[in-house]
Amino acid sequence: MLLHGFTGSGASMSEVSLALARDFEVIAPDLPGHGRSIAADDGPVHSFDDCLDRLAATLEQAGHARAHWIGYSMGARLALAFAVRFPERVASLLLIGARAGIENASERAARRRADEALADRIETGGIEAFVDEWLAQPLFASQQRLGGEFVAAQRRQRLDNDARSLAASLRGLGPGAQPPMFDELPRLAVPVLLVAGALDRTFVAHALDLGLRIPGAEVREIAGAGHAVHLEQPAAFVKAAREFLCRAGRPAQYTDPIPVEETAS
Repeated sequence: MLLHGFTGSGASMSEVSLALARDFEVIAPDLPGHGRSIAADDGPVHSFDDCLDRLAATLEQAGHARAHWIGYSMGARLALAFAVRFPERVASLLLIGARAGIENASERAARRRADEALADRIETGGIEAFVDEWLAQPLFASQQRLGGEFVAAQRRQRLDNDARSLAASLRGLGPGAQPPMFDELPRLAVPVLLVAGALDRTFVAHALDLGLRIPGAEVREIAGAGHAVHLEQPAAFVKAAREFLCRAGRPAQYTDPIPVEETAS
């Protein structure tokens, strides 16, 4: 199960999907509010619990009781939450740019207010203005090194989303809305690999912290990459992922991306 980040889609993870498809069946769903999982006109409110239920339905509909879960950023937070709630359905976790929520209650409330304000701007300013604001964050500055064509392709992919749907996703699935999971981490009993780009020092620190809290977790810092390791250093990431997955489980075969919204209907 391959889970994309905020403003992404299952298709945005296609390079990883295709690389792993030689040895594993890959299911890359569009998370709520993204890609083909577009929200209805009445703007539904997404929630962590609802999204986890939809992911469980996606896995079941694909005919599997368990899976190896790979998540990037928002997808990493969801994969970790899924492992906490449904440990029997998780064979391993590979998390890129992950965190287990915001531990401090006042900081969490401040982030929730900031996410709500950003959701309002998405709705009022439209998708193009938001995407330009989103990609201007220091978090993504390292991607400029990959050239104008790469940056333009990333922008086009994000523009293929709906403003109201992204706003609903941010309100329900953003870091401010995420229930903190720190107390549950010591009970995780599956292989875990935490990946962070060396240029993204904030999430290197998050990875090291999670590595201390999760029994037996491995931490892998990948040189020459920022937040989106799988996009900025795809060969190094795929090598690390294949090695980890081959240690953690057995191969199968590939299937096309499935929108979470569709599988849950």
